[in-house]
Amino acid sequence: MKALARDQSICVLATITGRQPYCSLMAYVTNRKCSEIYMVTHKQTQKYKNLIENPAVSILIDNRDPSPRSTTLAMTIEGVFQKIIDLSKDKKVRQKLLSAHPHLTEFIRHPEAEVFQIRIRSFLLLNGLTQASFEDVSDSVY
Repeated sequence: MKALARDQSICVLATITGRQPYCSLMAYVTNRKCSEIYMVTHKQTQKYKNLIENPAVSILIDNRDPSPRSTTLAMTIEGVFQKIIDLSKDKKVRQKLLSAHPHLTEFIRHPEAEVFQIRIRSFLLLNGLTQASFEDVSDSVY
């Protein structure tokens, strides 16, 4: 499960606005232990407002390939949004994001750009159509 998260670079981030889900396609990177996922957004966005109001998130990561779809891996990660307060960590995460996603250079350097982390609580991996595996990592992460 952690290998899938480390190997991919795009996910769908689901936040909550009121009682409605709100999905955003996001570029991301993980830390080495895969206990945290890092992303960047601008502070004026709906997703950022949602994260501030309700830090609970769900993330979808997959390795879909046009054929055969029956072998696709799809993983749901449950986690919690946290601001990155430490300036040294913020700088390292920005560099890691830029290294993995150079097309985000202007976006990340914008004054409204906010790098943040998702602390992972659990993984649910669907392998193909019917094989599911679940791992609760909340005790080992916190």
